[in-house]
Amino acid sequence: MNFINQVAVITGAASGMGAASAREFRAAGGQVVIVDRNEGLATQVADELNAGPPMIGDVSDSAFCHRVINSALERHGQLDVLVNAAGIIIRADALSTSDEEWQRVMNVNVNGVFYMSRAAVTPMKAQGRGAIVNFGSIWGGVGAAGVVAYCASKGAVHQITRAMALDHVNDGIRINAVCPGEVNTPMLASERPQPPTQEDLQKLAEETIPMARLAEPEEVARVVVFLASAAASYMTGSLVTVDAGYTAR
Repeated sequence: MNFINQVAVITGAASGMGAASAREFRAAGGQVVIVDRNEGLATQVADELNAGPPMIGDVSDSAFCHRVINSALERHGQLDVLVNAAGIIIRADALSTSDEEWQRVMNVNVNGVFYMSRAAVTPMKAQGRGAIVNFGSIWGGVGAAGVVAYCASKGAVHQITRAMALDHVNDGIRINAVCPGEVNTPMLASERPQPPTQEDLQKLAEETIPMARLAEPEEVARVVVFLASAAASYMTGSLVTVDAGYTAR
């Protein structure tokens, strides 16, 4: 897939699947704008990819999202792809989830996707083209114990994807979502009482995943790049599961 002369804005690009997506776009010839709230890691990825200074801030702030899109346009003169990879998780049931935790998950995972997508649609519509790829999750389509806020937030992302795809299908903008299963990223190990060992993660994979292994970030990132590419020209409003058969059961 070729992204020469194309520009991609990628949120959550300092680590995990966001960083892997940035590397895949860059390898395919595209220019990338790195967006994250972790300045140190974002700068490392931006320097690695010769991407220019990263945009540091919180996607739950709509004004910041508009600044990101405006900066991308000022730097490159166009916006071809938006990847909404920023996200957080709280591992708690409803009784153990505080108001602040619930609101924070919704602000980042739902509002961030909406604000970034809304900001991107204006220049994409003016260009008559564009692709947005949102990060949903298997937990947006099936339930899971102990992650109620995360499940709710990803279900909302799935519906934002579908609704906006229909809203902008005649504007030349395609909007899809990738829905990963268990991926070997910092988020998988985060927010647990004790950090899991590699043996713990392998046991989790063997007990719950048909392929008996975790995904690597690059395996999901390659699907992201496909959805943003001309190879997926007939796809919009799709939720593409990448879960080694987990939800096939």
